Formats: sequence, C-alpha cells, structure tokens
Amino acid sequence: MADHNLDDILDRLDADLPQALDRLMEFLRIPSISTDPAHDGDVRDAASWLRDELTGLGFSAEIRDTTGHPMVVAKTAPGDTRPLLFYGHYDVQPVDPLELWTTPPFEPAIEDSDDGQVIRGRGASDDKGQLMTFIEACRAWKAVNGDLPPGLVLLFEGEEESGSPSLVPFLKANRDELAQSLALICDTGLSSDGRPAIATQLRGLVGEEVIIRAADRDLHSGSFGGLAANPLQILCNALAALKDENGRVTLDGFYDGVEDLSDALRRDWEALDFDAQEFLSRVGLKHPVGEKGRLPLEMVWNQPTAEINGITGGYTGDGFKTVLPAEARAKISFRLTGTQDPARIRDAFRAHIRAHLPEDCSVEFHEHGGSPASVMDTSDPAFESAKTALTEEWGREAVFIGMGGSIPIAGDFKRILGMDSMLIGFGRDDDRIHSPNEKYNVESFSKGARSWAHILASLR
Repeated sequence: MADHNLDDILDRLDADLPQALDRLMEFLRIPSISTDPAHDGDVRDAASWLRDELTGLGFSAEIRDTTGHPMVVAKTAPGDTRPLLFYGHYDVQPVDPLELWTTPPFEPAIEDSDDGQVIRGRGASDDKGQLMTFIEACRAWKAVNGDLPPGLVLLFEGEEESGSPSLVPFLKANRDELAQSLALICDTGLSSDGRPAIATQLRGLVGEEVIIRAADRDLHSGSFGGLAANPLQILCNALAALKDENGRVTLDGFYDGVEDLSDALRRDWEALDFDAQEFLSRVGLKHPVGEKGRLPLEMVWNQPTAEINGITGGYTGDGFKTVLPAEARAKISFRLTGTQDPARIRDAFRAHIRAHLPEDCSVEFHEHGGSPASVMDTSDPAFESAKTALTEEWGREAVFIGMGGSIPIAGDFKRILGMDSMLIGFGRDDDRIHSPNEKYNVESFSKGARSWAHILASLR
C-alpha cells in the first residue's frame, strides 16, 4: 500500500505547528455557546469561520441552515478509495461559573504545566481542538501531495452541546449525500493510561424527570406530619428501591439485552491495569461502589446504570421551615448497554414509580432524551488498520476501549446512514471539559494531527 508521502506529511505538520496553533486560537476566540440564544450570532460566526477555512483549503464547503444552528458540510473530490465521513462539533459549553476560570474562557492561551504545554480555553478539547487535528492533517496532505485526500465528507454540527435537536432530521433529509462506508468521530480521548484508543462501544442514555404531588399546598409538619402524604418521602422510598443490596437495578426487564463481557475484551481490559482507587482519588474519593463481582472498567463501560442526578422539594433556603412539601421532583438517568431498549427502560421506571404512589397522590413525567447503546463491528479491517496507524505514531500499542458516556451521533450514523463509526480522540482525563479551565495538551493537538495523517494514509 502506498504511503502517500507520509513522512513528508508528518514533517510538514511538525514544521507548521506554530501556525496551526494560531489558527486554533482564532477559532477558540469565537464564543459559540449553542445553549444560550444570546450567542446565536457567535455560533453562526464559528460556522462561517469553518466554511471559509475549508474553502481556502480546497474543500467544497457550505453552511446548511437548519431549524436551529447551522451545519457545515465540506467535500473533497471522489476517488477510487474508501469514502469516509468525518464528524465534529464547533459549538461549546457555557462557561459558568466564570469566577472559577483562571484566565478568560474565550481568550485562549498556551500555558506551561506539569504535563507539558497546554492550550487553555473553552472548546480547546471539546471539540474545536479535536476537529482541527483532522483539518490540519488534510492541510499538510494537500501541501505535500498537491490535492486533498479524495472521497471525504466533513460534517460539523453546531448543536451537540444543546442536545442536537436538528441533527437527526438533517441526517434523514441528506442521507444519500452523507452516507459513506465509515464514519470517523473525533470527540473522545486517550485511554486512562495515556495510550491511543479507539472506542468501539458506547453506552446509551435515558433521562427522566419525575414530579410527585400530594396536598394542594405546603403543610405544617406539626399539624399534618405522620398523617398526610409527604411527596419527598414517597419519592425517596421509590428511588431507594431502584437498586438491591448488591447494586443490581430492580426494574422489571432492566437487564434484557445486556451482554456479558467477552473473554477477549476481558483480557484486553484487565491488561489496561485500571486502578479504580487512583481514578476515584482524582475527585476526592477512593472506595469503588456498584454491583459486586464486576471489573471496575466493566462497571463503567459494559454495565448499565441507574443514577439519581438531582432531588428538590420543600424548603431549602437559609434557616429552617417545618413543612410537608406539596410536591417533590427528581431527575434520573440510566446508562444503557447491549441491546437495551430505551423505551422499555422508560416504561419500566414509570411503572416502578407508580407502584410506590399512594392513591391520593399524582405523578408527572418528562422525557430528557433516549438513545440505545452503540457497538461497532471491529471485524471491519479499517479498525485494525487504524489501530496499527495509532500505534506507529504514539509508540505505544493502541487499544480498543469502551466508553461510559453516550455519543448518540454514533448510533444515529448506524441507524440512519447505515455505517459504523471509529471514535478516535486525543483528549485526556484531566482536560476539564464542561468545567472551568478547560484545556487541551499541545502534544494531543500535534500528535492528533499526525495520527489522522497516519490513518488517512492507511485507509487510502
């Protein structure tokens, strides 16, 4: 297989790193916060910046309007190589609480750290820095070979951080144009031990808000306590019953479709030497919890979860107020694996809550997203090719990993466009995405671009 002048491409990437960082800094200065209507113009500015950058490189690039924020679609000329779709998102999370930032979030800077130089600023790791690694690889490819890699479609979204409401309709409306043989997604990270990784399975997600109501007003606990229904107590009883003494979720049919870890993956994950206590120590904890008898990585990658994300009700202000609240609320999330059905999980949860509800109380539910888990077909030779390419660049054997989080786009690509995804990213566990002081290591940016050059050469 021809290497497409890979060594020259890598040398070009190294030589152009200062200019590439300048371009990234310019991109990061655009406050493209998709959840805040006050930044709608900034989100469009970021889309325009990408379109202009890609057009200048020789892509056929354009902004596609949606009912929400725009998509950016760019293409190279077709060729006799495998057609690929690359996906990233150009919107970013809000910056609150602003006072916890050590530098202004949209005034990016390169700083020295104990782990080498880092790029500090909102979007540095999630996902502007990551998507720019691919663009810089394409830039160097063209500088050396005279043309961009053929058979590429780039799709950049502006609503990922606000739930992607326009994405599925856009995929359906443009299925013939976007469907390729394989998707590449750069919105993940290195393994916890710093090795390059390809995520091959993602947990799904079901989000629910439940509201339980009893009396028509808050009640004096001295007059009504012990006699009137207390929505907070009812809600806590129901939520406590979601798990048994061994950490197993008790919902009817909850584990239908959950597959045990294969022997091959078990060996691979055990070889990662994941230290659960060290991992938890980063957030001030040290004792793992959860279902007994499972590997720690199995718990965060291959087993489903039920988690209480928030509870409110009654008086929570300063001082004390002895009331039985009229209503209580909770937000619950379930991470799904295997072929668990989000709709069935939602129905089972609602039935569970209703089973704990006294006759004169009412309940109201609100959906907050639902997507199944995604498992990629690693028998596709592209996965081994990419794994070898990453190993060559990083000098450490690349690994197939799972992910505890949910990236619904991978499932959408499979369900709507009929293609698997390779999730390859270069973020680190300490990048503080979604938090103040987000950063991206310069090494991740530099070697990320070099990695994509390796992968593009291996798949051409």
